[in-house]
Amino acid sequence: MSHHDLGFRERKRQATSSRITAAAARLALEQGLADTTVDQISEEAEVGRATFFRYFDTKERAVAEGFTGVWLQMILDALERQSPGLPALNAVQTAFAELAGGFGGLREIALSQAQLSRSSPALNAWTLQVYTGYEQAIAEVVAPRFGDIAANDPRPRLVGALVMASIRLALDDWVAAGGQTDLAALIDRNLNSVSISSSNMGVLAAAGRDDS
Repeated sequence: MSHHDLGFRERKRQATSSRITAAAARLALEQGLADTTVDQISEEAEVGRATFFRYFDTKERAVAEGFTGVWLQMILDALERQSPGLPALNAVQTAFAELAGGFGGLREIALSQAQLSRSSPALNAWTLQVYTGYEQAIAEVVAPRFGDIAANDPRPRLVGALVMASIRLALDDWVAAGGQTDLAALIDRNLNSVSISSSNMGVLAAAGRDDS
């Protein structure tokens, strides 16, 4: 099979997956998660039931991907636009500051999604699962920003984990306040509460300590 065919198949796969997740998210927001069925999602996405299960093992997984995929892709795109000279954490902070400007129009739907995710243990669990995938994607995007990156260096993964934890905690606070606070400011505060070393020398090594 040629690269061209592979590329086409991958694009087709992505398009189908996006159609399913968008339909799942739309239906869950309109009628609630409990009343949304796999059959309805499949019909809305114009795929067969068997195709749905080739992509997602549960309706919750499809809804979780639909809710988070849009924002998280925006984050990855904004990160890739940052100047190569910026250290990893600064690049993340700048990317979020950029995104905050366009957030106003999405506020209502983001709040509905966050409330719905937190109202269902199954959906909440799948959402965390999706977050883990994006931690890895963020880690890959920021890794080149560490000049002295070593094999199994934990810092890119820590940046990914920090970003997703900052979003999750900010959403918790935001939902608790009924969406009345500034989500972008909450995320920014969380991201600014932690620093990740720009050198891969451990704290103990830096202090010259040993165990004797």
